[in-house]
Amino acid sequence: MDFTFKVLENTRGILKKIIENNTLENLNKIPKGFNNNIIWNIAHVVVSEQLLAYKLSGLDSTLSDDMINTYRKDTKPNGDVSQAEVDEIKDLLLSTLEKTKEDYYDDVFENYNAYTVSTTGNTLTNIDEALQFVAIHEGLHYGYILALLKAIKN
Repeated sequence: MDFTFKVLENTRGILKKIIENNTLENLNKIPKGFNNNIIWNIAHVVVSEQLLAYKLSGLDSTLSDDMINTYRKDTKPNGDVSQAEVDEIKDLLLSTLEKTKEDYYDDVFENYNAYTVSTTGNTLTNIDEALQFVAIHEGLHYGYILALLKAIKN
């Protein structure tokens, strides 16, 4: 799993730089033809990783219920995100992943409730499969963020 964690760390680092290199206005902007924005996508990957790793393992996430309910699957932005919220999301990008990595190597994820993901139809049956899917999921959202960046600059 070292490689999977390295991919996730690199992707999260890229997302952190996207936050740092864009204005609050651009992070919140929903271009014509899109139904969400850059900051929603970034928060969504943080929430999704926590749900796929922790919730499906029967463990508690460190994220608030409010954050989970705001950014989970089948949600969309319900208003602009403040700078304080952006700063929190930026901090969570790396801190949540570091905690997941630590818990993984401490064998915290003993149980796993199988879950079929809607994007690919694959059924996740253990933490290794979940984290491999998380890497794919984050790559999909990185691509979506690149499209949003292009759309807001035009």
